[in-house]
Amino acid sequence: MTNEAWPLRPLGELFEIGAGKTMSAAARDGAEKTPFLRTSNVLWDEIDLTKVDEMAIPPRELSGKLLRPGDLLVCEGGEIGRAAIWNGEQDVMSFQNHLHRLRPLADDVDPRFYVYFLQCGFTQLGIFEGAGNKTTIPNLSRNRLAALDVPHPEIHEQRDIVRALARVRDAMKLHDRSTSLSQDLKSAAMRALFTTGLRGEAQKETEIGPVPESWDVVTIGSVAKNTQYGLSVRGQPSGAYPILRMNCQEDGKVHYRNLQFVDLDDATFSTFRLQPGDLLFNRTNSIELVGRMAMVEESRDAVFASYLVRVSLDDAQCMPTYLNYFMNWPQTQAEIKKLASRAVGQANINASKLRTVPFPLPTLDEQQEIVAIPDAIDRKIDLHRRKRAVLDELFKALLHKLMTGAIRVSDVDLSALSSGPVPAAKQIPEVAA
Repeated sequence: MTNEAWPLRPLGELFEIGAGKTMSAAARDGAEKTPFLRTSNVLWDEIDLTKVDEMAIPPRELSGKLLRPGDLLVCEGGEIGRAAIWNGEQDVMSFQNHLHRLRPLADDVDPRFYVYFLQCGFTQLGIFEGAGNKTTIPNLSRNRLAALDVPHPEIHEQRDIVRALARVRDAMKLHDRSTSLSQDLKSAAMRALFTTGLRGEAQKETEIGPVPESWDVVTIGSVAKNTQYGLSVRGQPSGAYPILRMNCQEDGKVHYRNLQFVDLDDATFSTFRLQPGDLLFNRTNSIELVGRMAMVEESRDAVFASYLVRVSLDDAQCMPTYLNYFMNWPQTQAEIKKLASRAVGQANINASKLRTVPFPLPTLDEQQEIVAIPDAIDRKIDLHRRKRAVLDELFKALLHKLMTGAIRVSDVDLSALSSGPVPAAKQIPEVAA
């Protein structure tokens, strides 16, 4: 299934395979701890340093357990075979025993080529199925890893393939970083919008903090025409009407995905049919998820489940989009979660509590001016996400075709891909226009 022109070699003939340090009580409690990577830190072609653990490693062992730039890390457990290169992101870093450290034994080996080949082999070609030990916890032992037959093209071809695939990966990361910057910009913009407004007014202190003097502070109940619990009915793969659940909420929007369906009589359907502008509030789940809100934007014959509360607003007083942005502002979410009653693994905010939530209310004209700003930023975020999704599909297709020999690097034109630096948030004025 791989390029037939490439010779095959056991991975153990190309790399020295080193073992990581086993976590123990002594290592956990010892002094002079060293940071180390777990399998959770090793993603495909990416090292995630968001959360790095530490353990004490005896000085006599430490030198043999440290990483060097260019080391190839392969997961023994979890998603077995997942691999990435350590590029020296920190001066000192070790690795746990559930990771294998591979160092080239000769100059004709580009470690990143083997990251890409392992990704193709494990996720697309299925040529390493059964490579994990058949135990309760599947794992890829050192001996099994060393015995894997992998292609060994000429070093110039390895590097050409790496450059092509890395260019797509770099473009993907560019959109990831741009999305993150836009989200930071949105959060900062919302803080300013909901506390100072857009018209340069003096501020007054209220129960929810400073707001412009002309604004009111009201409760959701004072502007809601209706708050309604959803249907307590089990969804199924087939039925007349989609029933929206918590998984259909994301980033303040309703998404019609992973749907279940229900059959309803006409009267029940009419009672629970969603309308554009309806707000769906997640009243129960984990504390991380409870309190989220999403707005219905399109007209579809859909209903909603019992752990969601529909809020229908008097739009002569409050725009649904305005309240939706306010409710999903991180500062508001932190306050809303304080209202939740707690049980083991469960939090709940009923409709009565929801109606008591206070929020700042400017005039409709200013509400419209305010929502235009996060709307523009959301469009920017959506654009980056869609471009990133396209690049992800391009990467998968390119990975498969290059590793199987269906195409060669010389057949690929990637000149249209952007690979420049990510602009700082202050350099994205169009999203706040």
